[in-house]
Amino acid sequence: MRIEGITAFVAVAESGSISAAARRLALAKSVVSERLVQLERSLGTRLLHRTTRKLSLTEDGSAFFARATEIVRAIDAAAAELAERRGALVGPLRLSAPVTFGRMHLGPALYTFLARHPKIELILELDDRRVDAGAEGFDAVLRHGAIADSRLVAWRLAASRRVLVAAPTYLAAQGVPRSAADLAGHRGIFYTNRGAADWRFENVQETLAGRITVALRVNNGDVMRDAAIAGLGIALLPDWLAATALAEGWLVAIDIGIRAAEEFIYLAHAEGRQPSAKLRALAASLRQSFGDPPYWEHAAAPSLR
Repeated sequence: MRIEGITAFVAVAESGSISAAARRLALAKSVVSERLVQLERSLGTRLLHRTTRKLSLTEDGSAFFARATEIVRAIDAAAAELAERRGALVGPLRLSAPVTFGRMHLGPALYTFLARHPKIELILELDDRRVDAGAEGFDAVLRHGAIADSRLVAWRLAASRRVLVAAPTYLAAQGVPRSAADLAGHRGIFYTNRGAADWRFENVQETLAGRITVALRVNNGDVMRDAAIAGLGIALLPDWLAATALAEGWLVAIDIGIRAAEEFIYLAHAEGRQPSAKLRALAASLRQSFGDPPYWEHAAAPSLR
């Protein structure tokens, strides 16, 4: 069994075709096909179903793919470590991040980082679910809020202040709450991945979510913000998400006399895994791009009191 065949198989399985894999590996299609044939011959089984329209993994192929991917990533990591010893940042770097923050703030910050380090192959997956960094093969995950997983080592990147917001039309119709008690009777928009219990404020033991009627639960920040702009109710949004809408007057910040519990943006890697020079460089670059205090704080409008 040759590593070239394993690398070709992983590329084909991930790309979905021999043509795409050949482009990815900078090889001729005939070379990739021959390496696949040699690998299957050495294993004594077929790994791929081949038709004129598509390729798919056989049962044995699916079983082999998980291990083969680990092998390829381990070799890539070993080669990257050698390059780092010579002062170069090269090779793959796999990162997971929430969809809305990734689109609004992480993406632009990464473009600067990648331009500075063109030999890094960044694989970014935007997903609002809480991925398992270690089990799913990520070098790091970007998180907003508390890191509850003890298997993660978290690096703080930037502060994230949260604020209660609503549309001017909603407040004109329903009234402006000026205390926690005033929230009773209002409608709320909640982020499902956190749950209604997330509405926690400084020096308040209970969650304030219980005082408000649920108008919408959703697992995406963009939809939460847009629902608030549409006048569906009050939302507790991070300033990095709400700043532009506040500055434009589409939303108004509500001051009930107490502040939401402080949160941060983190970059976290699996415990027990030595962070690479690439990952440390990424963390430093993101801190610089976000700023201290972060640039999105400057766009927030004053609270309505």
